[in-house]
Amino acid sequence: MAPGAPPSLTRYAWLSIATAAATLALKGGAAALTGSVGLLSDALESTVNLVAALVAMAALRAASKPPDRAHEFGHGKAEYLSAGVEGTLIVIAAATIAWTAVDRLLHPSGVEDLGVGLAISVVAAGLNAGTAVILLRAGRANRSITLQADARHILTDVWTTAGVLVGVGLVGLTGWEVLDPLVALAVAANIVVAGTGMVRRSVHGLVDASLPAEDLAVLDAVLADLAGEEGVTFHAVRTRAAGRQRFVSLHVLVPGSWTVQQGHDLCGRVEAGLSAALDELWIDTHLEPLEDPASWDDPDGSSVAPPPGPERG
Repeated sequence: MAPGAPPSLTRYAWLSIATAAATLALKGGAAALTGSVGLLSDALESTVNLVAALVAMAALRAASKPPDRAHEFGHGKAEYLSAGVEGTLIVIAAATIAWTAVDRLLHPSGVEDLGVGLAISVVAAGLNAGTAVILLRAGRANRSITLQADARHILTDVWTTAGVLVGVGLVGLTGWEVLDPLVALAVAANIVVAGTGMVRRSVHGLVDASLPAEDLAVLDAVLADLAGEEGVTFHAVRTRAAGRQRFVSLHVLVPGSWTVQQGHDLCGRVEAGLSAALDELWIDTHLEPLEDPASWDDPDGSSVAPPPGPERG
């Protein structure tokens, strides 16, 4: 059962691009107005947001293409590349922020017009928070790693802005100018954690990790019901994902006395049952006689004794 073209999610990428451009302008203006390196670090992260949103747009367009002769399993892994690029950009931004903050520690300077600058940053944080909620809901509903990575990145930016507002506000209240670059260093550390997490999730998908535990539980339940038929069992069940597309392959073992039609009908029920339980599913079934020892050989060349029920190879 082959995948078709996934729904287009580019409208969410356009929302992310528009928000990133607006918040970059707001935060850049606040940094220029105040001279605060903390607010400048916040603006630098918004620059990464804009670049990441453009990368996400390209990835979502690529992932939405249907399978073709050169990519017969679809283009879903483009989303993992996008998440990896975004995570890498975040880490680079953190290094830039840290460099700027250290320079300010070594060469202190004052800040001005903090009230106006902080008010502008509050507006920018509100725009980011609203966009992040929309993207996260859409990403979870459509199992898009690109939208979820973009949403988490933007949420990181919101928390960054909140920390900056507190830190820079304390500079205005206490006059301790050293707090400004220290806040920027804290921002850098925070986004390094977010960036490395995105890169890790991207690599996890690119190396064909199995489906999440909740999907595997659904899969096992469906197969357990079907294995209730006399003489039917399953073997070498393997799973992976590419973006929103799920893939399952399995061996269907039936009595050798069955007719081809009986085996074909059972495989049809297997595919229908799994597809009803897990959407966007590509299923590859391999029918084998239960009595043949070779039927219990795994695709990796290993062999196991026949188990009493479904077994994941």
